[in-house]
Amino acid sequence: MARPSADQKTRELRRDALLDAAMKLWMAHPERIVSVAEVAQAAGVAKGTLYLYFTSKENLLLAAHERHVAGFFSALMARASQAESMDVDDMLALTRAHIVEVPPFLPLAMLVAGLLHNGATPEAAAAFEQRMAERLRLAGEALCRHFPLPDAGASVRLLMQSYGLILGLWQLLGKGPCACVESAVADLLHPDYDTELEAALRALWQGALQNKDEFHA
Repeated sequence: MARPSADQKTRELRRDALLDAAMKLWMAHPERIVSVAEVAQAAGVAKGTLYLYFTSKENLLLAAHERHVAGFFSALMARASQAESMDVDDMLALTRAHIVEVPPFLPLAMLVAGLLHNGATPEAAAAFEQRMAERLRLAGEALCRHFPLPDAGASVRLLMQSYGLILGLWQLLGKGPCACVESAVADLLHPDYDTELEAALRALWQGALQNKDEFHA
């Protein structure tokens, strides 16, 4: 594989710097979408320079989310390429390390779910979805080599269900207990997210593997 040129490497580094600046600003002010001007200033570039990379602040946040997603899939593919068989514990460890323990991942994922249909440009949204489909396809094929699932489509379906579970539980539990109720009630209504997620994902994967003949895409 050809090595990237110096110009390409410079562009990649600047692009990452812009994404880093956007994430730092957004985590400091999660109640709003930071402006292009703010990101450019934080990254030390002109606003016009930022527009060479991202045509809107929504596209910028979509790219930041995709960088998180790419990190998860890269780690998943690296693990799946190893000869040692994977198990459910491996999937839980990957989820913790590359999704749950990445502070901006889940709140940004919730925001991006809306931006895909109301904010990001159609071209950016379509390109994102195409790249996601390819990542899922490759991951589905890789996981079939480790888990007794009917086909790659079933693996993709299981990954999608896992992601829905991760986001759904975070929306319910991830922001911590409500301060306006007694602790006993808070413990009941707001159990620990990490604990509940691990139990739910384990049940999902074990159930799918035990009923693999019925788990078709």
